Amino acid sequence: MYKDRMFKIIVYFCTRFNDKNMKLNRIKEVLDEKGISQTWLAKKLDKSFNSVNSYVCNRTQPNLKTLLQISQILNENMRDLIADQEQINNN
Repeated sequence: MYKDRMFKIIVYFCTRFNDKNMKLNRIKEVLDEKGISQTWLAKKLDKSFNSVNSYVCNRTQPNLKTLLQISQILNENMRDLIADQEQINNN
């Protein structure tokens, strides 16, 4: 149920706000706050640096499974990795 709800939120943001400069996730901010490198995260996810960099720069969005993995690795709530409405309105 939680995963379904998060998936619907992600789909909503991806379809409603498709401006190329729009920030749909906060992965970069969380990495910066924790002093964690993209390279480290890529190794933990067993993904290429380019894939993780694409998520961090909001060029692409991680699928729900990957977002869950990222939240577990970073010890963050999935909701905290998704930009909230206020952040979207400020961009």
